[in-house]
Amino acid sequence: MAARSYHARQFRFGFVSLPIAKRFWLASLAGLVTVAWVGRAADPVSAGPLWHEFRMTLGPGERTEALGPFWSSERTDTERSFTLAPLFSRRELREVEGWSWDALYPLMTYDRYGAEYRFQFLQWLSFSGGQAQADVAAHRFTLFPFYFQQRSADRARNYTALFPLYGHLRNHFFRDEVKFCLFPAYVQTRKKDVITDNYLAPIFHRRHGEGLRGWQVWPLLGHERKEPTVRTNGFGDHVTVGGHDKFFALWPLYFHNRLDIGGTNPTTQRLVFPLFAAQRSPQRDSSTYLWPVGLTLTHDREKRYREVGLPSPLVVFARGEGKTANRIWPLFSQVHNPYLRSDFYLWPLYKYNRAHIQPLDRERTRVLLFVYSDLSEKNTSTGQAFRRTDLWPLFSARRDLDGNERLQVLALLEPFVPNNRSLERSYSPLWSVWRSERNAKTGATSQSFLWNLYRRETGPGTRKCSFLFGLIQHQKGPGGTGWRLLYLPVKRPKPGAGGGVPSSGQRK
Repeated sequence: MAARSYHARQFRFGFVSLPIAKRFWLASLAGLVTVAWVGRAADPVSAGPLWHEFRMTLGPGERTEALGPFWSSERTDTERSFTLAPLFSRRELREVEGWSWDALYPLMTYDRYGAEYRFQFLQWLSFSGGQAQADVAAHRFTLFPFYFQQRSADRARNYTALFPLYGHLRNHFFRDEVKFCLFPAYVQTRKKDVITDNYLAPIFHRRHGEGLRGWQVWPLLGHERKEPTVRTNGFGDHVTVGGHDKFFALWPLYFHNRLDIGGTNPTTQRLVFPLFAAQRSPQRDSSTYLWPVGLTLTHDREKRYREVGLPSPLVVFARGEGKTANRIWPLFSQVHNPYLRSDFYLWPLYKYNRAHIQPLDRERTRVLLFVYSDLSEKNTSTGQAFRRTDLWPLFSARRDLDGNERLQVLALLEPFVPNNRSLERSYSPLWSVWRSERNAKTGATSQSFLWNLYRRETGPGTRKCSFLFGLIQHQKGPGGTGWRLLYLPVKRPKPGAGGGVPSSGQRK
């Protein structure tokens, strides 16, 4: 009885027995939560990392952030999203009737656009299906690499495969159709009209198709021949499809191939590894001696240049209208033609690429591959330009085609997988200690430090600032200047004058 009385008194007066500092912080936290909850009814809440509501800068919409980097939601006319970083995020697209969610991305994801959907777990377990345009609806289930299944209203499209025992697949592994039994004992594949029967794959195979016959006993011998054929293209014109004759012995020691037989550029290839390799055609001649460390001589008549490599592609020199190259890897390289340029110095220390193909003008400069990257793209016809700069792990900055700008400090993963929306929703908030945005059309700007511990917003003739969990707030607009200290109004703008930045908390 005495013990229960002691514990009851300890529970009842536990808060009083806490040190003064702890009582102060608990009371402050309770006050902040209460003020934030009560304030939501009328004004947007500005409580720093605890809870902050604001209007989005780069487009119309509202955003709420809470509990530092862990909770956020966005609402626009076309999209809604919710994130509990890094555990879960959900995004809804109203215009296309689509939505998606990620759980510990990329561990588990689900995407749906109209009738099309896909779910995956570690790319090992997956469900997918739906109906694309006028196609027949189909539903797929995969337990990679053991079980594959598809079911459709069109029974001809159904398939089931239990690897390696027995199965039938469609549109997998770069083939239109795959059948197997006790893999690798027997495998049959089809790509367009070409059918290949494999026995103890890849050792024995027989291949046949339109004008085609072939066989191999790998790696000893193999031969395949295809006669020239005529087909009708998408414009209704008859075009000739060149044939080929391929032979190998003691792979990869000897090859002899004839390509594009009956076509516009019949080509002969011969390889005696590692002594000699040659290619001869009306458009291009190339010879290599003692590959891969020997001499390579190339004369490209189609692109109009001559090239010497010793060994290629590590040491290359080329001259001609179609290509100019000077390369001694990894010391330096300068390669260009009328449309493309590629340079490096002390690879991978410095790398530069440019493509100028009307109307696209694209430049990229990199230092140590992904440590620093500066990418710019411009449409020379419209004048629109895009730019993205990354300095890992310090910052990531971009300016889109509309001129909108965004800066993020820090950026731990963004330089490696740019433009990954799922990563930006689930992980970027965890380390983005500073964010800055600017809307080129409206002139609105915003800056946030330490998840809105400090936040500043500006617009045409307006300004709003919040600091220290919203304990200090300031706004200025046509109606004058307003101040709040400890969430209490000290000075208010003139009523009805429209002072302050329009807030996301103003409900319609």
